[in-house]
Amino acid sequence: MKILMVCLGNICRSPLAEGIMKSKLSESFEVDSAGTIDMHEGSRPDKRSIEVASKNGLDISYQKSRPIKPYDLEYYDKIFCMDKNNLRDVISMTKNEEQRQKISLLMQDLNLKQYPLEVPDPYWSGSEGFDQVYRQIDEACEIISKKLIKESQSNS
Repeated sequence: MKILMVCLGNICRSPLAEGIMKSKLSESFEVDSAGTIDMHEGSRPDKRSIEVASKNGLDISYQKSRPIKPYDLEYYDKIFCMDKNNLRDVISMTKNEEQRQKISLLMQDLNLKQYPLEVPDPYWSGSEGFDQVYRQIDEACEIISKKLIKESQSNS
């Protein structure tokens, strides 16, 4: 199964989501991330994302920002967006309902009442904002990874 995490610039939230989800799944899953804009293409994640990931035992420093491409809508089985603007932008790229069905908000249907439906962009915040975003994404990925593992086992 192939999973894509999407945020705006692919330097804060989606690199964290990629790293966190990879840590919860076996290598039989492919996890990547992208942004809805290409402003940071080729850049490493924001140093604060790298720091919060490292503090939690993950290395995301090797990742490089890239924009989402039409090909991604065909290639990936699940596409998780961090907020409603990302969701709208990715949906606007779809060609058919099959592609549309792959796309959802990361926090959708998780019933995590302590968190909002959207993962806030921590770019303009301090390290506490990145800590909060890390916790939110981690809890979401914990639930989603268990569902994905079950789903992949029932399909084999």
